[in-house]
Amino acid sequence: MVSSKAISPHVFTAMEVDYESVEIVRRTHRSQWKETEGFSLTYLPFIVHAVARSLTDFPRINASINDEDLLIHDEINLGVAVDLDFEGLVVPVIHEVDELPLLDVARQIMDVAARARAKKLSPNDMAGGTFTLTNAGPFGTLLQFPIINQPQVAILSTDGVSRKPAVVTDADGNESIKIRSIGILALAWDHRAFDGAYAASFLGRVRELIESTDWESEIHLAQP
Repeated sequence: MVSSKAISPHVFTAMEVDYESVEIVRRTHRSQWKETEGFSLTYLPFIVHAVARSLTDFPRINASINDEDLLIHDEINLGVAVDLDFEGLVVPVIHEVDELPLLDVARQIMDVAARARAKKLSPNDMAGGTFTLTNAGPFGTLLQFPIINQPQVAILSTDGVSRKPAVVTDADGNESIKIRSIGILALAWDHRAFDGAYAASFLGRVRELIESTDWESEIHLAQP
């Protein structure tokens, strides 16, 4: 971690995200999902799904620095940091995550996390990551500044989601105050690889997909 801070000029960019469309789908399908899949439907698969799609639009974030050269990766292999009961963490990798439907994203996240905590990961499970996500949200964080997983050029923190009053604009432009599920996505990135406008545009795309994707259709596509 000290080496990463010394190597990469870390910059921090964060955006507030309205997760209400995700929350509605989670509430609607929570019981059936748990009964069918055996695990809870969290926010994380939705975020990963949106991040993977956004990385295809912003390839310089799905990259590594080799000496002084920026190597843009053809595959999107997402590392997901897993806490080992406060005894350190590991970062297993979900390969080609952009090609997975929502259900498979959720299944693979659960699988690698379970095997990580059981100390059953293989070397291949830890190899080939091109971008990393650290999920502090279950611990109720507001936002955190993560450290880049070298030689990658960015890492995303998914922080806590809570019910808050928010200004909502309807289709006619009328504003009202409603209670929504709000959280922050925080990106630490290497200023050698791109600039602030690129980082902010990437985060904006992730936010747009989380807020506007028809998640109900995604859930139905995932179910048999």
